[in-house]
Amino acid sequence: MAAQLGIRNALVRSSSVFQNHHGMLGLFPNFHRKVTHFSEIYTNTNIDLNEKTFDKILIANRGEIACRVINTCKVMGIKTVAVHSEADAQSLHAKSADEAVNVGPAQSSKSYLNMDNIMEAIRKTGAQAVHPGYGFLSENRVFAKMLADEGVVFIGPPSAAMGSMGDKIESKLIAKNAKVSTIPGFDGVVRDQDEAVKIARQIGYPVMIKASAGGGGKGMRIAWNDEETREGFRFSSQEAASSFGDDRLLIEKFIDNPRHIEIQVLADKHGNAIYLNERECSIQRRNQKVVEEAPSTFLDPTTRKAMGEQAVALAKAVNYETAGTVEFLVDSQKNFYFLEMNTRLQVEHPITECITGIDIVHQMIRIAAGHPLDIKQSDVPINGWAIESRVYAEDPYKMFGLPSIGRLYAYKDPTHLKNVRCDSGIEEGSEISIYYDPMISKLVTYGKDRSQAIRYMLKALDHYVIRGVTHNIPLLHEILRHPRFLSGDINTKFLYDEYPDGFKGKQLSKAEQRRVAALACCVHVKNQYRARSFTNQTRFPPFKLKKEKQKLEVSIIDEKFETKITDRGDHFDVVMDGQSFHVDSGWSLENKVIVTKVNGVEYAVQVINHDVTGEMRIRYEGTVFPVNVIPQEMAEVFGYMPVVDKGAISKEILSPMPGALVSIAVEEGQEVLEGQELCVIEAMKMQNSISAPLSGKIKKILCDLGQSVQEEDLIMEFE
Repeated sequence: MAAQLGIRNALVRSSSVFQNHHGMLGLFPNFHRKVTHFSEIYTNTNIDLNEKTFDKILIANRGEIACRVINTCKVMGIKTVAVHSEADAQSLHAKSADEAVNVGPAQSSKSYLNMDNIMEAIRKTGAQAVHPGYGFLSENRVFAKMLADEGVVFIGPPSAAMGSMGDKIESKLIAKNAKVSTIPGFDGVVRDQDEAVKIARQIGYPVMIKASAGGGGKGMRIAWNDEETREGFRFSSQEAASSFGDDRLLIEKFIDNPRHIEIQVLADKHGNAIYLNERECSIQRRNQKVVEEAPSTFLDPTTRKAMGEQAVALAKAVNYETAGTVEFLVDSQKNFYFLEMNTRLQVEHPITECITGIDIVHQMIRIAAGHPLDIKQSDVPINGWAIESRVYAEDPYKMFGLPSIGRLYAYKDPTHLKNVRCDSGIEEGSEISIYYDPMISKLVTYGKDRSQAIRYMLKALDHYVIRGVTHNIPLLHEILRHPRFLSGDINTKFLYDEYPDGFKGKQLSKAEQRRVAALACCVHVKNQYRARSFTNQTRFPPFKLKKEKQKLEVSIIDEKFETKITDRGDHFDVVMDGQSFHVDSGWSLENKVIVTKVNGVEYAVQVINHDVTGEMRIRYEGTVFPVNVIPQEMAEVFGYMPVVDKGAISKEILSPMPGALVSIAVEEGQEVLEGQELCVIEAMKMQNSISAPLSGKIKKILCDLGQSVQEEDLIMEFE
């Protein structure tokens, strides 16, 4: 394959420090590395620098995908132009490109979706082509036509293919004609709630109500009865209008307990099309993917071939060009049904790059420049296994992930580890704002098989330092360790089946509680040493430990352990309720990630915060646990500390996330019933209904319609 992919290799180093990422070269004999400071592209693509494509490309996007495209452009020797909003002026993607142009205020509608401003940036910089990434204008036919009228190449599909595949109603009809398996449902546009109920009854519950335009899980609701159909119609149409400017909906049969498996395709301008195997994307919340892997544990070669050939047939039916993804739902009997086609680069494309060795962005640029595919179907391998975790600035304890905002005061990705790729558009000091998608990065690990890829991912999550925002690493860690996931027994309802009452974080066993407590004791002792080294020692009680036993009480998750700890120089001896722990001490409190051995087994923990009083928060296997370590003689004092009664605020309605108040369904003085909708908050174009926690009368509404609210802002009060 390498001989067909080009003439010679390109190796690019950015002006930043070159990182020696190791391990991946041994997996492919012709593996060649192309590195910049924001990500690493693991492919064995040999790029011919003499092959004419473009001199300058503008990337009409932001964040990690803009950085990803810039990366391959650098490898190909193509100059890049970044566009950015005022809020993104100092963003990583703006700094990584050769040129950067401000295209408007923070709001997407005034910047990244402002076609006139982006066209002006193209004229100003002389860009010959535009790569749209995903989202924003990536599937906008009007924008593609504006580029064509200006003589600028759109690195995407033809407008006709984009339009037909971007419309779920039309795409389903085309799929049927192309002999692609489709889901039973109503192929027309649903006019109103009454018609939605009528159609749902005809199809038979459960049904899926979803936006005709767009994707990414926006404007989608599952309904199991008439009431949910009416509610789903309302919310889906509102979200669709907000996200895509198109509120049309369709309804189809909901395939219960399905797997979500998609096929990556590549097609050129010369009638050639191939598929790059599948990605399994079944781990989802709110119809948005969380963990993806390639290949799938479920598919056999026969099913894979059938799905791939149908995906290619669909691409050819609409004269498709560039990279695209055909998504399928697959039932327990391996029957598969066409879901939609995404006429753009997918978020999860890196895992396909890992197992095939093909740089998909490179191929998109070649195709846009008019070159035929230099890969045949027989050239596409499945080498090893790749897993992608979508790392979001979200609170996983709220509906599996409500957005979080803030500035990253500490950030270090785990790309120093073996076989880890991290596609990210942020760096330390970056701000996660309300205006854009809360994705921090796409963390990818690659292994010779699935179990190795999972082990690498768990280690990478442990070493990933993100401070300043709430993030979903606790949820990702638990998914990757779950017995069902490890066995490959997954479907799109996985999270809701396994966590029916919501995600609660890792649940520590007694043995794990003691292990974390032992580590906390060692942190406490080192912190005591440091405190007395940098302060006036006369202000503190004497602290002596070297080869002496210190008696401590450790509290974690409502458990208390009487502990004795001794400093042996190269390690600590910790005795807790009669159980002994040997903890290596060759680490520093300054390390963001503390790597040590407990009884000979290596662990990586993060001390999120700690002070000389012994209060600390330790991140262990993804989840953060509060731990208190105090001398036994002081333990009784803490028994007199008042406990906050959380039930005292039950009559206050607080915002569960930052966003905009787009609907207020009640008035002051109104009697409401428990479960009744009070208001709707929208963030990142996702709408969330807030319901009454109890029956009673609304005393006061403290926010106005359209007002921006922060997490835990008081919205209204009950009498």
